[in-house]
Amino acid sequence: MIEVTPRSTRRGRPRTTGDASCDRCGRQVGRIRARWPDGAICGTCFYAAMRTHGHCPICGLERLLPGRLDSHDGPICGPCAGITDDLACSRCGVEAEHYRRSICARCALRDDLTELLVVDSADPGAMTAFVDGLCRDERPESLITWMRPAQVREMLRKLAVGTISMSHEGIDELGHGHRASHLRGLLEHHGLLPERDAYLARFEHWLRVKLDAIGEAAVRQPVEQFATWHHLRRIRDISATGSSTRGPVHAAKQEIAETIKFLDWLLAAHGRVASTCNQRDVDEWLAVGPTTRHCIRTFFVWARRARVNTTILISPRRARSSPTITQDQRIAWLRELLTGNSESLPYRIAGTLLLLYAQPIARIASHRTSDVLLASDGPYLVLGTHPAPIPAPFAGMLTEHLAQRPNLHAVRDGDSEWLFPGRTPGRHLHPNTIMDRLRALGIDLLGARTTAIRTLVSEVPAPVVADMLGYSQQIAHRHAAEVAQPWAGYAADHR
Repeated sequence: MIEVTPRSTRRGRPRTTGDASCDRCGRQVGRIRARWPDGAICGTCFYAAMRTHGHCPICGLERLLPGRLDSHDGPICGPCAGITDDLACSRCGVEAEHYRRSICARCALRDDLTELLVVDSADPGAMTAFVDGLCRDERPESLITWMRPAQVREMLRKLAVGTISMSHEGIDELGHGHRASHLRGLLEHHGLLPERDAYLARFEHWLRVKLDAIGEAAVRQPVEQFATWHHLRRIRDISATGSSTRGPVHAAKQEIAETIKFLDWLLAAHGRVASTCNQRDVDEWLAVGPTTRHCIRTFFVWARRARVNTTILISPRRARSSPTITQDQRIAWLRELLTGNSESLPYRIAGTLLLLYAQPIARIASHRTSDVLLASDGPYLVLGTHPAPIPAPFAGMLTEHLAQRPNLHAVRDGDSEWLFPGRTPGRHLHPNTIMDRLRALGIDLLGARTTAIRTLVSEVPAPVVADMLGYSQQIAHRHAAEVAQPWAGYAADHR
């Protein structure tokens, strides 16, 4: 019924094998990491032991619990287990794995950051605050790894000595690559930079470059007015509400780019500009070429309102058909995501939100943990005006996900407002990441969402579905009409 392409959910590099045997897990390994009273310990078991904390069931103290005893099922502290190794950091005294000589990873990170950011810095106070924030990271080892490339160390040093300013404009000078974006996220997350809408900022940069590339003033002027007064103003308003601007920015770029192509052609082929363009010119342009040419409609809607050109009419373009999957396929995918192990938990959650609630991927990625409401009659999910109930077993999966979300190591205090935290501090997972993972699994994303919304509006009144799932009334009623259309044809044929 469905073809599932399972993804390996095992994390990390493949484990090596060798002649040595670990007395805890029983695996054959290449190297023994420690020898404790309960036997030889491999690197994997040692790593887990050095990150297990709690109350020792023997002495009652809250501390590191690396030891094991046959008489106790759970972990116990080092002294009670007879471990004589000094497991405390020689500098801070915290019991943790020694990362460098006799100090823990957190102290090693502080040494590296102090040398890069505080020594001879232009603003020691700000840099010290930045170092303090970074050293509170849940996984300091990850930051040490991030700092290894020379390009990252160079960026940090430029920031420290004042070669680039502690501002968004300063970080912009570093380019728009992943390393600069991660540094910006760290500075925002630790309060050293105000948060900035990344999509809006990239759109503003894209627009400047796009306009500068237009050679003819007769083309540039209307495009600049359209882009600034219509798109840029609208995107800034959306950003001010805290809503995602990813979709609006994508649409704006396409409409602006297509408008430039049309006006360039209009001037070259007919010697006319936006104000003197006629309906025949537009019809000629739309008659040939890709369907994306229809994106110029928004420009002429704006041109009519702005009195730039009031003569052009372009009808809204409707897709001839929407891809769907069968209801049986939808149920099969839901069963796979709810009970199978073909993907890791976060992406099973995302896929279920798509198939159960017909949520767009961009909206799924930007959900916050506060959207999950716990009530006396069960959990609810805020998708629209009225919270939607969360049925079992999805409720249990969602609760489990909330307790162990990935990518929290880069978040201050080990928490994040996002349901799907991204790798960049303070940002949610990119929608394209979710799309790629679900497509790789075998799910037809648009078909799944279309079938989900049409199934729901066939069972529940369209206005109720719209309010509960965050759809507009127009979209919900349109899907309801699509569902009813085959039956209307059946009735007409049998009169």
